[in-house]
Amino acid sequence: MLAKLQKLLAQTTLSLSDDQQQKLVVLVEQLHKWNKAYNLTSVRDPQLMLSRHIMDSLVVLPHLQGQRFIDVGTGPGLPGLPLAIAAPDKEFVLLDSLGKRIRFIRQICHELKLKNVTAVQSRVEDYQPDLKFDGVISRAFASLNDMLTWCQHLPNSQGKFYALKGVYPEAELADLSAQFSAEEIIRLQVPEADGERHLVIITTRG
Repeated sequence: MLAKLQKLLAQTTLSLSDDQQQKLVVLVEQLHKWNKAYNLTSVRDPQLMLSRHIMDSLVVLPHLQGQRFIDVGTGPGLPGLPLAIAAPDKEFVLLDSLGKRIRFIRQICHELKLKNVTAVQSRVEDYQPDLKFDGVISRAFASLNDMLTWCQHLPNSQGKFYALKGVYPEAELADLSAQFSAEEIIRLQVPEADGERHLVIITTRG
């Protein structure tokens, strides 16, 4: 699995240490193991998890600005856990309403000694952080307008929304609320991905 991960990483500009690569492999192994009992992801094959979950998460990293991020509707910690492993200098809050997902994330953080992750079980609209975020990240979470409506209390004054999408979300962008602006839409290159991937970066109009 490590060899496969290295092959995928070689197709990107990302540079990860041996320790970080090893942690990503352990993450996939644990996700595969827990998946049998907890049904955390529809992807069953660990090799496929590497491209569809790990690489799909990591390609966002070069576009993140700031130090403090929240991954809303994180599921089993995607993209938050791979990002936290790859960027130990950044801080990540991983939020999900389902207890089994949060238990998995906490177990992984304990096992991999990840100090830059806080797992929170809550509905996103109920979560009131003491400190606002530089970035609000979502992957396969909701429509852009729903995400912005539910999460608008989370970013700080300079904070941005990072929405991971499949195909270019033309209809959702056309429907975007007037108080928000799509700053950038980036076509992501995910090695061995099935279909397109886009990152939509949104700011609040000041």
